[in-house]
Amino acid sequence: MDFTLLLIIITLFSGLLLLLSKIFAGDIYSSEIYLFFSSFFPILLFVLVFRSFIIEPYRIPSGSMIPTLVVGDFILVKKYEYGIRLPVSNYKIIDNHKPVHGDVVVFQYPQDKRINYIKRVIALPGDYVEYLDKVVYVNGEKYTQFSAPESLVSAEDLGDSIVVNESNNIIKYNIIKNSDRGQDFSYTVPDKTYFVLGDNRDNSNDSRYWGPVPEENLIGKAFFIWMYWNTDSSYSILERVGSSIE
Repeated sequence: MDFTLLLIIITLFSGLLLLLSKIFAGDIYSSEIYLFFSSFFPILLFVLVFRSFIIEPYRIPSGSMIPTLVVGDFILVKKYEYGIRLPVSNYKIIDNHKPVHGDVVVFQYPQDKRINYIKRVIALPGDYVEYLDKVVYVNGEKYTQFSAPESLVSAEDLGDSIVVNESNNIIKYNIIKNSDRGQDFSYTVPDKTYFVLGDNRDNSNDSRYWGPVPEENLIGKAFFIWMYWNTDSSYSILERVGSSIE
């Protein structure tokens, strides 16, 4: 069961117990066990509202966003960044900002909305995006790439790839790519959708394979690594925790 749905059910149950204890004072609903469980209602309600509309934590389960994010990173996501949405249904009720080039976004996987993905926005609605010899072009403008220190990535994560600093002339961020020839393509992003790529360019299941992300699938913008835990990795907690997500 989805954690948010479970939290909603528990919060409603606790709230119902609190209501019954107030209405039927002196009855069974005023017993210690009812009062105990109903006392959790304010805390549960706060957690539900906070993680549904403000900030929600996520854990990175795969290496598709290396070197920006690695397996074991626990991140925070601004849920309100792209509009206020109802929990579970993800239906937007209040507009806010739109994603911009370079945003790292969490969204519902278009082929299975029960799964959340995280990728980087490369192209916006109406953009013409090209991928030529592993270099991105958006509306004819080349994303510049420069060599970056390989020490940014563990040898295990790097493999036979190289670290590259990529710039879209708005922000800079690091990616990794290998020397194998990639598959070139060109694509015009449909209205109300976003073209996304993983920073681990040659090991990412992204818009190249299943198309753009519909606007209604957006969940929020990733902005901070608040914890790290992966006993199988060579990264230290101090290396990861406290980093902003560019």
